[in-house]
Amino acid sequence: MKVMTITGYKPHELGIFHLKDPRIQVIQYTIKNRLSAYSEEGLEWVLVSGQTGVELWAAEAALEIQSLKLAIVPPFAGQESVWKEEWQEKYQTVINRAHFYKPLSSKGYEGPHQFRVKDQWMISKSDGCLVMYDDQLEGTPKYFIQQLEKMKLPSAYINERITFFDLEDTAREMEWNQQESIHTKEN
Repeated sequence: MKVMTITGYKPHELGIFHLKDPRIQVIQYTIKNRLSAYSEEGLEWVLVSGQTGVELWAAEAALEIQSLKLAIVPPFAGQESVWKEEWQEKYQTVINRAHFYKPLSSKGYEGPHQFRVKDQWMISKSDGCLVMYDDQLEGTPKYFIQQLEKMKLPSAYINERITFFDLEDTAREMEWNQQESIHTKEN
């Protein structure tokens, strides 16, 4: 796999309302671990539309891995114009560091069809996807998954999920690593 698209929940769908929420670190750590493993297997590009939440957190995680390139392709120009200022600043910082940035449409928001077109485009331009989605909590990623199911994809297309169980495992791992680090410093 050379190109992986990543998507998932918006922050409010996860009950995350500020950028310092500790759950963000768990999500990013999980994504970074998955991306690192795929990078070792030949992954070159991470593709996101840059929406708030999982996509921006994934973009930041991808930028931490030297061997990966980041492409941000929003569905339309100015998608961030309706976001809170802190999200707009984070978005600007990430697109300034991205290796590629270009909205699918140079026009602004025209309707929900732009998101469907974006999903189709991202799927067609990637060899696999990583979607943070759990059947326990329905949310906007379901539309991406529905699009995946509609498209006739090659059997080699990788469709991987991050669930809440995965995040719980990561949180335990991070806690264990932190305790181990404290224990090592004491000795």
